[in-house]
Amino acid sequence: MEKNIFEQIRDGDAKSDIVYKDEYVTAFHDIDPSAPIHILIIPNKKIDTLNDITEEDSIYLSKILISAKNIAKQFKIDDTGYRLITNCNKDGGQEIEYLHFHLVGGVRLGKMISLPKDSKKIFKKFTESNN
Repeated sequence: MEKNIFEQIRDGDAKSDIVYKDEYVTAFHDIDPSAPIHILIIPNKKIDTLNDITEEDSIYLSKILISAKNIAKQFKIDDTGYRLITNCNKDGGQEIEYLHFHLVGGVRLGKMISLPKDSKKIFKKFTESNN
């Protein structure tokens, strides 16, 4: 089976600007950044999506969170603020089938999600019907 780009980076088969690596996680600069600081953090075990994590994967997730905190400090955004984001599946914005987290910062971040007015009306109806 052919490795995807994150597997290639993790295994050293593809060039990347790695900022941190240990036995549990690999972190590297995003090639198409959305903020001045945009680091991708992946578990060294391939997990397809957030839906696929198991109890046994908890060590990877805790190491990702600790790594994110340390990387934010390394890039001096720990005091000013940052976001750690993961997307799950196509409609959630996940483009690569490998669980990964985006550490973004270095600029004042806006709202988490900004929806057009028409979408907000649909969202309001959806939430009202599901309560």
